[in-house]
Amino acid sequence: MKKGFLLFITMILLAGCHRGNRLLYKAENYKVYGNRVVQGKYKAKVVSPTKMTSDYQSPANENFPNFIEFKFAVNGKDNELPVGVNHTFLLTPDKNGVVKLPMIEFGQKGKDETQSNPTGSLPANTKMEIRLDARNLMKDFKEKGFHEFSNGSRIYKDDFKGIFIAGNLSPLSWDFDNLATRKQFQLTDPDGDGIYTITVVMNPYEPENFTAKKWSLENDISDYPQLHSDIPLVDAMYNLSLDETVKDIESDGTFRTGESWPGVWTRDVSYSIILAYAYLEPEVAKTSLMRKVKNGRIIQDTGTGGAWPVSSDRSIWATAAWEIYKVTGDQEWLKAIYPIIKNSVDDDIKTLLNNRNHLMMGESSFLDWRKQTYPIWMNGVDISQSRCLGTNAVHYHTLTLLSRMATMMGDTTNRYEQLPDSIKADMNSQLWIPERGYYGQYLYGRNNFSLSTRSEALGEALSVLFGVADTARVRSVLEKTPVVEYGIPTIYPQIPGIPPYHNNSIWPFVQAYWNWANARFGNMAGVEQGLAALYRPAALFLTNKENMVAGNGDFRDTQVNSNRQLWSIAGNLATVYRIFLGMNFQVDGIKFTPVVPKAYRGSFEVSNFHYRNMDLSFKVKGFGDEISHFSIDGKERKEHFLSGNLSGKHQVVIEMNNEIQHEGRINLVTNRFSPAAPAQVKLTGEYLTWRPVKGADSYTVYRNGKFFQMVSDTSVRIPLTTRLAEYQVETRGKADNSFLSQPVDVISPRRVVKVEAETVASKSSLDYHGYSGNGFVELTKSKSRKLVFHFTVSHTGKYTIDFRYSNGSGPDNTDNKCAIRSVNVDNHFAGVAVFAQRGKDEWSNWGWSNPIQVELKAGKNTLTLSLEDFNENMNGEVNKAMLDYMRVRPL
Repeated sequence: MKKGFLLFITMILLAGCHRGNRLLYKAENYKVYGNRVVQGKYKAKVVSPTKMTSDYQSPANENFPNFIEFKFAVNGKDNELPVGVNHTFLLTPDKNGVVKLPMIEFGQKGKDETQSNPTGSLPANTKMEIRLDARNLMKDFKEKGFHEFSNGSRIYKDDFKGIFIAGNLSPLSWDFDNLATRKQFQLTDPDGDGIYTITVVMNPYEPENFTAKKWSLENDISDYPQLHSDIPLVDAMYNLSLDETVKDIESDGTFRTGESWPGVWTRDVSYSIILAYAYLEPEVAKTSLMRKVKNGRIIQDTGTGGAWPVSSDRSIWATAAWEIYKVTGDQEWLKAIYPIIKNSVDDDIKTLLNNRNHLMMGESSFLDWRKQTYPIWMNGVDISQSRCLGTNAVHYHTLTLLSRMATMMGDTTNRYEQLPDSIKADMNSQLWIPERGYYGQYLYGRNNFSLSTRSEALGEALSVLFGVADTARVRSVLEKTPVVEYGIPTIYPQIPGIPPYHNNSIWPFVQAYWNWANARFGNMAGVEQGLAALYRPAALFLTNKENMVAGNGDFRDTQVNSNRQLWSIAGNLATVYRIFLGMNFQVDGIKFTPVVPKAYRGSFEVSNFHYRNMDLSFKVKGFGDEISHFSIDGKERKEHFLSGNLSGKHQVVIEMNNEIQHEGRINLVTNRFSPAAPAQVKLTGEYLTWRPVKGADSYTVYRNGKFFQMVSDTSVRIPLTTRLAEYQVETRGKADNSFLSQPVDVISPRRVVKVEAETVASKSSLDYHGYSGNGFVELTKSKSRKLVFHFTVSHTGKYTIDFRYSNGSGPDNTDNKCAIRSVNVDNHFAGVAVFAQRGKDEWSNWGWSNPIQVELKAGKNTLTLSLEDFNENMNGEVNKAMLDYMRVRPL
């Protein structure tokens, strides 16, 4: 008897040991086991389902190069030296361990500057002292009232806020979008002599920047569904994520965005709800979504150029709200969300569509940090005109849901049935790249648009999950979209010279959507790699981080990062429900399509799952990608479906087929950077010229978005034209091509019609500078609400119209005061003019609105610029711009 008992105990211990030692995934630089994650000399270990340890430390301080590139930035903008030209120094500490650089003259590279590769490593916490001679800048302010930079832009004395430093080594970065808010990088001139100074501590090392050494459950998670599986790592990751969920619920019943991010953000909370919280925290999810409603419309959070319509992905809120309805079946909730979604979509349709195609305009969904994923030349106005993969997937799905809701609500004026199909058709015709087998990032340009051929991970996943891609495209996207060792990068290839955040990064929540898409449509290779890409960082870091560097999987060198990021937590939890249990909520119940890789074989048991009027438990046994037996309360069912009309306690048992019917594959690549785009592209006489790009094989010149000529030199002769022609240049590399350069306009000045704003309305008395003509007009919610321009053109045909304006209501990368006006030409609605923010209090910083293309008749024409109800921005109070003049050019 005793021997038998000991044998039984020994078998249990051996089985447990076997489960723990089971290799789940092996990559070149890390391994994921059933009870631990190993990466080089570092290891994370599962002690119990509620306790883990990790000795991981970021390697960022170990090899810190002693060669630096940096430049100065007036008002935090990239304006001191030409794009791609930087100050360069080898950093040599003196006997006191301090680096003292020679005096640098603003706008000039000095004789002491060198171009080099690093010759060694700089010690941690090395001080670097910099002195900048900015007396020429101050002299221009005093004598001329402005300073003109090498790129032709001007900064007026009244708009001057200070000088900052940007660079390539930590803690410096090339993040010009946020530089003006980071006062630690602002130079000072206490005695006013024009000599600015700053001391920067290079290679900063602080022990608290590293991960915790252990995690133990802190909060009561007993009210949540409980997980018990044969994989200790899966159980611990699940419980850690529930623990962090509790920490991210605020006292007001809303979700916090992350440890470092208080408050509710529309896209963050929506993507999190879709992944996990519609079914784990439906009431908190409801409260959080309703916090993002104003004036009966969904709020677009602060974003590039002043938020909506530059950023336009707020409608992901609709998918989150619909997911809650599917889970709860709450009719009152459906009645509440329908008018909110309808009002928001109606405004979007009027503002984000034009006559060029059926793709919605606006910044890439979630990728809302301008230069992280867009060419450096694109400002808020340019970005507002882009047609992005992820954003259009969101709009397509929103319109599909709204059409369905309208029918359910008995709305006989359902106007939303045709547009989703049109968006889908144009996504597949204009964004699909046949030779690569996946979708492109976005269409971009000004009067002519080109497709960026970078992949965009979230957009690829949403196109699969939301039904944009047909069966053949689904398989192609999942098997051919590039992934790297540590997961799927947000974009690929990476943009050179841009530090990791959205560029050169992996985001766990995006990884979770990618994993979900692979599981739902049968690509087991993608599921296996994707699970490892989620579990590795959460285990080593002992928290669900916001993001990590794509090249090395580390969290340290991303521009911003946070522990317990809400959507990262949701992605971890979704692994259990969306993949291992395969739960797909529908209006009338739950459909099950679980996927369990062979390495994860065994059982997954979930108890205490509350769904409508039910208390459910689930058990999935075995492995595979198809169900062999499905039962509810012991009764075999042919349909793998649980009706939502039941009540009480029920048990769902799923037995897998223990076979892999669809192995699939992944496109595993090395992390790669595209070449830089040509800089300083300009018209010199009859020639288009540009600076040479390091590593370029050749250059392609485009005219009006179409191939014009391929050259190996850095100039090309172009024909003069009486109609507007736009030229752009692309660097061709060995493996990838660059973004297209900023468009260069070529047209005879005699063909340009110009109407000064002060000739059609009272000019402003504000003391701003740099305007054309005799003044400018102030556009506000009370002043100049309607302007009427009369003008004459010589020929009937297509023209492009835009406006020179300024908007100093906020910075160019955030806030919510983008100015918007409606444009009618000859009594026909032509589109919306977007006057994005260009710099806080920079009212003498002039630029161009978006171009609006129209058909004009020869002779007199009339244009009306007006503030309409649907032109309300996200601020609601300030909708303001200074208008200099209108420009009309033939196409």
